[in-house]
Amino acid sequence: MTDTRPRIYVAGHRGMVGSAIARALRANCDVEIITRTHAELDLCDQQQVQAFFAGQRIDQVYLAAARVGGIHANNAFPAEFIQQNLAIATNVIHAAWQNGVRQLLFLGSSCIYPRLAEQPIREEALLTGALEPTNAPYALAKIAGIMLCSSYNRQYGTDFRCAMPTNLYGPGDNYHPDNSHVIPGLLRRFHDAAAQGAAQVSVWGSGRPLREFLHVDDLASACLHLMALPVATYRHAAPHGFFNVGSDDEVSIAALAALIARTTGFHGTIGFDASRPDGTPRKRLDCSAIAATGWHPRIALQEGLQDTYRNALSNGLLSTREPAPAA
Repeated sequence: MTDTRPRIYVAGHRGMVGSAIARALRANCDVEIITRTHAELDLCDQQQVQAFFAGQRIDQVYLAAARVGGIHANNAFPAEFIQQNLAIATNVIHAAWQNGVRQLLFLGSSCIYPRLAEQPIREEALLTGALEPTNAPYALAKIAGIMLCSSYNRQYGTDFRCAMPTNLYGPGDNYHPDNSHVIPGLLRRFHDAAAQGAAQVSVWGSGRPLREFLHVDDLASACLHLMALPVATYRHAAPHGFFNVGSDDEVSIAALAALIARTTGFHGTIGFDASRPDGTPRKRLDCSAIAATGWHPRIALQEGLQDTYRNALSNGLLSTREPAPAA
């Protein structure tokens, strides 16, 4: 018997965001989920992407695939960050249009906004000022993705949507010692320090910048919510073509470090290396537009950090080391 369920392609299903979307779809929707590993489909290769879409009957796409990383990775690999993210967005969005995909959701990032944007940041702040230099190449690629979706919608009548999440964390995150984002990077550092009995942990920057964090499962629920909105409702609520998605809360890096220290059982002191870059001083999203459509986050930061830490331990992402020998 022919399977008539909607066929949904989750691009980047092994990443933190893509895996969360796939979990949410399995739990809440009667659909057929289509996935491909990077070895099976290189989204930077236009011919491979075109052949994939031409050979499938895809109804919806969640475009969560991306080259991502923290401040260090963005600074060290700017060429890869802009080239690969531009290629992914261009190839997937164009192939989706050519092959009659009914809906697509492009996942961007809050780094699209000017470094000194008025807080909290509304969607209309896009392109009103200079970007944060440390991640401008990545941000420009994400801005291009928004413009691609908007342009295809305007010229071809497609239903391509966009969500701009704040800083994310949760199961499936990257715990690389150099290339991770702030929460997994701090979880690793404080976990290792606790295991070694270290007296102090040094955190990059002054500790003063304010950040907003959203659990990835909350983002996944927002993505499903946005895709379920009628076209007219979506376009009326998002006149700029995309929605901010955040937690409506913010915390200083210093306070975050203290919370992570408690989560990992670290009892030493916390120092701050002001010679390292802080990045954007403050970045909180105004999420009133998506809230007006009925979506709200559910996972508080402390609860989310505990869940993330347990997940990292259970999946062997954080090793337990022997205490360091006494000096």
